[in-house]
Amino acid sequence: MTIHEVEDIDATALQVYLLRVRHPADDADRLAARAGLRPGEVTRAEALLYGLGLLQPSPAGGWVAVSPESAADQLLAPVEADILAQRITMAAAREQFQSLSGEYVAARGMRSAEISIEVVEGIGNTRAVIDDLARTCTESVETLMPGIPTDEAIDAAVPLDLELLARGVGIRVLMQHSARTHRVGLRYAETIGAAGAQVRSAGTLPSRMLIYDRRCAVLPLDPLHTGTGVALVRDPSALSFLCQVFDHCWDDGIDIPVTAGAGEAGDGVPNGLEREVLRLMAVGRSNDDIAEQLGISRRSVSRLVSQLMAHLGATSRFQAGARAALNGWLG
Repeated sequence: MTIHEVEDIDATALQVYLLRVRHPADDADRLAARAGLRPGEVTRAEALLYGLGLLQPSPAGGWVAVSPESAADQLLAPVEADILAQRITMAAAREQFQSLSGEYVAARGMRSAEISIEVVEGIGNTRAVIDDLARTCTESVETLMPGIPTDEAIDAAVPLDLELLARGVGIRVLMQHSARTHRVGLRYAETIGAAGAQVRSAGTLPSRMLIYDRRCAVLPLDPLHTGTGVALVRDPSALSFLCQVFDHCWDDGIDIPVTAGAGEAGDGVPNGLEREVLRLMAVGRSNDDIAEQLGISRRSVSRLVSQLMAHLGATSRFQAGARAALNGWLG
C-alpha cells in the first residue's frame, strides 16, 4: 500500500473503521448489521484498512483498530527515510560543487593572466562568456553600441544591466545619434537611464565594444555578423588603448535624458540632438553633411531643421544659428 492510496478511504471504509474502534470483537456479519451494509462491503473495507495499517488482526479473532498516528508512522516511515537519504545526497553534492569554487576562481584568474587575447566562437558561447563577465563584474561596464539595437538584443541586455546597477556597478553606454529617433534605442536608453546608468549618443562609433571593470574588453570577430564570436582582450597595452578610445568617444557624446523624446523640437530648450543639429547649421553644414556626421537619416535632419527654424522664428539657417547662439543653446 502506498501513500497515494490513502485517498481511497471512502465513507464506507471510514464507517467500518470507526465501528471497529467501538466493536473490535464483532465478526463481519454483525458489523454489517450495525452499519447497514452487506457483509461483502465490510470485508472489502477491512482489507483496505488493513493495507493502510489502520486495522491489525486480533489474536482472539477479528480486527483491532490502530490509531491514525501509529498507522501514519508505519506507512510513511519508508518515505521519510528515502527523503532523508536524498537530502543527504543533495547536501553532499552541493558541498562537493562548492569546494570547486576556490579552484574555479583561481583558474579563471590564471586564464586572465596567461591569455591576453582569447577567441570565443558562436553566439551561445558568446552569451555564456558575457553572462560570466557580468556576474563577476564589480566596478564598471562601458559599452559602445553602434547602429540600431534589435529587440532581441535589448531584451537580453536589459536584465543584465539592471542587475549590475542594483549591485552598484556603474554603467556607461554610448549609442549612435540615430538611436534617439528609434523606438528600440529610446526604450533601452530610458530603461537603464532611469535605473542609474549614464547614456549618451555620438555621431559615429568605431565598433561595438564592452569593457568590464577596465580589465577585459569584448570585441566582435566580425562587426557585421556579431553572432560569429568575440575576442576577449586582457593584454594591458591593448586594453589601455581600447579604454582611451572609449573615453574619447564618450567625451564627444551628448547625454540622452531619461525622458528623451523622439528628437522633436519643443517649446523649451532644445535637447541634445537638436542642439547638435543647431551647432552644425551654425557653421554652414548641409543637411547631407549633418546626417552623415550624426548617423541619422536625411529626412530626420530635414524635419529637425524645419522644426528648429520655426521654433526660433528664423527665415534662414544662418539666422537660426545666430539666434540659437544668442539664447546660449550652442554652448
